[in-house]
Formats: sequence, structure tokens, C-alpha cells
Amino acid sequence: MSQIATLTLGPVLYLWEGEKWRDFYFRIADEAPVTQVFLGETVCSKRFHFTEPHLAEVIERLENAGKQIVLSTLALVTLERESRHVRGLIADSPYPVEANDLSALGMLRGTPHVIGPMVNVYNAATARLLASRGATAICLPPELPVESVNRIVADTPDVEFEVFAFGRMPLAISARCAHARSKGNIKDNCQFVCKDDPDGLAVKTLDQQSFLALNGVQTVSHTCQSLLGELHDLAQAGVSRFRLSPQDCDMVAVARIYDDVLVGRCDADDGIEQMQRIYPGVPLSNGFHHGREGAAWVARARNTAHGANL
Repeated sequence: MSQIATLTLGPVLYLWEGEKWRDFYFRIADEAPVTQVFLGETVCSKRFHFTEPHLAEVIERLENAGKQIVLSTLALVTLERESRHVRGLIADSPYPVEANDLSALGMLRGTPHVIGPMVNVYNAATARLLASRGATAICLPPELPVESVNRIVADTPDVEFEVFAFGRMPLAISARCAHARSKGNIKDNCQFVCKDDPDGLAVKTLDQQSFLALNGVQTVSHTCQSLLGELHDLAQAGVSRFRLSPQDCDMVAVARIYDDVLVGRCDADDGIEQMQRIYPGVPLSNGFHHGREGAAWVARARNTAHGANL
């Protein structure tokens, strides 16, 4: 595709207090160089009441700033009330909807919509099928190697492709809540303990190596995927959007760095150094992109790999 690549902001995956969530998006609206913002709870329906009271004013602020709005669905539907919520969202939304679960696709058929990174699109045949049913854009899963990304993009015309370019990677989701269990609670009486870990709860192996992070019913990577050094090659291959997934750090600064690298105001190596200062304590990774284990960091300048802990 020939259009200039842009930055998008994915939905907040973590449980943040309502006011923090609202103020985060207010600042994104006013300061962040992103063109499209995804809103909605994708992880746990019990979190709705934290954000829904602020949703209308957040959408108004973002629209006044010229941002495009997309509403995201849950990634796992297990209850009737969750099913009703997804049906209502698709039926009533004045904005495009991002499907993060296959159960939403039947209701979206024939309607322009977006496919989220939690739907497994691993080949061009799948992408073309989804496009034939109304998908206008697809955010590819973060675990895809670059060879697969390039092949899917080249073999699927008339669809915009997005790549997960920053953030802890969503790896799995479960009907059970390991986060609540780790704090001595059960899912039905979780006490919303996940709000105590606004960037996920670190999980270590038995020999105390950092491994994963828990986010309610979701498992995310310990490392933070960063494709700053790969932006230009991906854009040349036809990727038109790069997704920044919100973490508990200065996401406006993150977006500005990605924008600077994308348009050539900043070298990728300088951007990576800045990123490590903005989001300290969380190793950067790009291993999946290079066909390695996801936690690996493949250095851009020397094209050598250094291990990291997931």
C-alpha cells in the first residue's frame, strides 16, 4: 500500500482506576501523535464499571482532537451478560468495531470492521477470508515473524494491516483468574486485586527468573515488544499502521518517539535509548519478529541477538 504509515493506540489492557483511565485518554487526545484510538474492555467484563462512566467524555475529547475512534470487544466471552454486551456494542455502535474474539465475527459479517491482534491471523488465506466478510483492517498477532507478515500483506490486497509495535504482548486468556488466585481470592470474589498491578503482576520461575506477567485473566509477556528499528522496513512492505499498547508509563513520550523515528526526525537507535529511560525496568524485545523466542532482543546495528527474560 502506498499511504503513509500512521500510529494507533490500542485499548488499555490493565485495570486502571476510572479517573486515571479518563485522564490518560485526555492527555492522549491533547498531546499524542496517534491518528486512531481503540477504546473498550478486552480482558474482563467485571472492569466495565470502572471505565464506562467516563467513556462518553473520553470519546468527545478524542473526537474534538481529531482522533478516529474504534470500539474493541472482549477477547473471551463466557457469560450471557458478556454476550449481550458484545451484541449490543455491535448493534448500536456509531463507530467501527474491533473484533478480538471469533464469536463477534458472525454478527459483524457484511459490516466494515477491524480484526484485533488476539484473533489468530497466521496466513494470507485467513486474511482474505476475513476481508471477504467485511474486515477493512487487521492487526496481526505479535508472535508472527517478519517473513509471515510480509507474505500476508503482499498476498492480501485492499486491507490495511497493523502491527503490534509497542507493549507487553498479550499471550493467552483464560476463563479462570490466576491474578486473583495469586492474591488468595477467587474469580467471583476477586476484590479487583488486579488494579494493584497497573502494569501486570510479574511472574518468576522457580529459579527466580522473570518469566511472564499476569493481568487478571490474561497472561502478557514480561518483556515489552518494541519494533522501533523495524518500522521503516515494515512500512515499505505495506504495513500502514503501528499499534502502541498502553503501559503504565509516559505513553505520550512513547508515541512521540515512534513518530519521530517513523518520519525520520530521530534514528531508531536513539529512539531505543530514549525508550529504555521512559520505561525502565522492563526489557525490550523483538524476538518474535526475527523468528526467535519472543523475549529475545535482536540488535539492529550489529544484527546479533542477545537473550532476555520473558
